[in-house]
Amino acid sequence: MPRPLRFGVTLPQIKRTWHEASTAAIEFDRLGYDSLWVCDHLYGVPAPQLPIMEAWTELAAVAAITKRAKLGTLVTPPFFRNPAVLANQIATIDQIANGRVIAGLGAGWFPPEYEQTGCSFPGTRERLRALEEMVEILKRMWTQEKATFAGQFFSVQDALCEPKPATPPEILIGGGGEKVLMGIAARHADTWNNMAVFQADLPKKVEALTKRCEEAGRDPASIEISQQCVVVIGEDDATGLAALEKAKKVYGGHMGSALEEHGIWGSPERVIEGIERHRALGVSLFVIEFFGRDTREPAQLFAETVMRHFA
Repeated sequence: MPRPLRFGVTLPQIKRTWHEASTAAIEFDRLGYDSLWVCDHLYGVPAPQLPIMEAWTELAAVAAITKRAKLGTLVTPPFFRNPAVLANQIATIDQIANGRVIAGLGAGWFPPEYEQTGCSFPGTRERLRALEEMVEILKRMWTQEKATFAGQFFSVQDALCEPKPATPPEILIGGGGEKVLMGIAARHADTWNNMAVFQADLPKKVEALTKRCEEAGRDPASIEISQQCVVVIGEDDATGLAALEKAKKVYGGHMGSALEEHGIWGSPERVIEGIERHRALGVSLFVIEFFGRDTREPAQLFAETVMRHFA
């Protein structure tokens, strides 16, 4: 049986104020979005000089002013924080949020925010190994009275996490690596997230994820597939197309790659078609970045048309 569709939305974070983020969070929660997301970067992307609010600090504040939407990061890497400290941070935010936290995890990829802040940034293979070690520590600290783990990069000995979450937070693992990263997702994740930059490659990525699940002895249907995406929605296709041209210039290759060919844009009817196209490939969670200065406006149009259509 197909999973029900869920729609998440990213919060204002880069070059935005807390007032913008908080008012958006309250409105998105009211509109019925399933989840609210922030990116876990120390620097603005792709320009390091851009101001950005720190992810878990922002989510802690959002947890206190929202009621129903889940809260997650896209994605938290190893080496920004000690995993045992992160386990306690997430457990505390989960207390504030009354069990609504999703631990979105990944390997990290933007060198300046590591190299200029003194954080370790080894090669991709090592970062992936560190990612799995981080996941192991988080899971043990949330479920065991005392957690012990000895890895190449991280170790804990009889580590405590109190109070623990009443239910271990969902784990999302995001990234495009078709062997090692998806293998980690197959072993540990509730959800695998396809990055926006790989949106055009979704069929190939889903096929690879299926193989990794089978290798791990896991039913591929037991892991949710999420798509990070820019959504450019307008009252009609002409309005949507005009906004799309602006969006491609703003996002460039990081988020705007192949937006017109493979993205979700246009009138509500065209956006619904785009959602259906992704759903046919197995996507049931959409993590949406709406294009616009005040993203509450397109989010409201989407909620009143697209979300209502799928309700």
